[in-house]
Amino acid sequence: MDRTERFYLIDRLLNERRVVTRAQFLKALGVSAATFKRDLEYLRDRLHAPIHWNAESNGYEFGKPDGVGRPYELPGLWFNRSEIHALLTMQQLLVDMEPGLLAVHVAPLRTRLEMLLEAGDVEGAEVRKRVRMLPQGARRMPPAVFEIVAAATLKRRRVRLAYAARSTGVVTDRIVSPQRLVHCRDNWYVDGWCHLRDGLRKFAVDAIVEAELTDEKAKAVDMKAVEREFNSGYGVFAGERIEWARLRFNAERARWVAQEQWHPAQRGQFDGSGSYVLEVPFADPRELLMDILKFGADVEVLAPAALRKAVAAEVGKMAARLR
Repeated sequence: MDRTERFYLIDRLLNERRVVTRAQFLKALGVSAATFKRDLEYLRDRLHAPIHWNAESNGYEFGKPDGVGRPYELPGLWFNRSEIHALLTMQQLLVDMEPGLLAVHVAPLRTRLEMLLEAGDVEGAEVRKRVRMLPQGARRMPPAVFEIVAAATLKRRRVRLAYAARSTGVVTDRIVSPQRLVHCRDNWYVDGWCHLRDGLRKFAVDAIVEAELTDEKAKAVDMKAVEREFNSGYGVFAGERIEWARLRFNAERARWVAQEQWHPAQRGQFDGSGSYVLEVPFADPRELLMDILKFGADVEVLAPAALRKAVAAEVGKMAARLR
């Protein structure tokens, strides 16, 4: 058994038998006296376990806490070592998620996970050193705004927003019933019912100038309707009129693109030349256009004709600027 399992067994034996001899511990744990000593020291020093030696009973027992520092409690998580590694790695990604919006909230979890990981003889700091996340294109926002929007989403309350339009910068006051939070391309969005526009809208959280949680209950919207509105389009752009883009990537790029997910409903296959033909749905071409252009001459737009013309026009503009 690993070290974490031993901790739980030590705790159980002391609770069940009240007094446990060293010989009984060594037999139950299947470890050496030196290992058992290190386990006790860790339980006492790091987890504040009030384990005392009773000379009269010739065994260990739980004594009364000294009232100094944190009370004794084994971490309330039960994972094997590989699961702890995975959770700490995931936690590190959450901390690094620009601009660290969840760091304060997951800090207590991080402490517990690191205690469990160190119990498995691996330093928690090693995860922080060996796991790195590189946010690219993340836009700054006040953490307080995110916290208010997140609270409104989870508590099912309406939120009052001062929202700045990305294209014009004009700020409008909105009352929004948030339905879900979305993290896309290193930025946060909230899908919600806009009471000003009387319909579903997507709001970039970084474009929210001010946010205020209200006491009014959020309007309930069927999640299937939310998914129909936002999931069918490409990226963050929604719309009801869906078209399908057919893109052909040359053999050099095909192996990479075939492993990527551009959209949950995408279709793709290799052709006889080794190229890869990818089909993705879209309602608004703007985000799809950016993804196509980053592949340069390695991709060809096969359909629809309007998207093909839009790519050609954008490439023409770019070429004109380089002359």
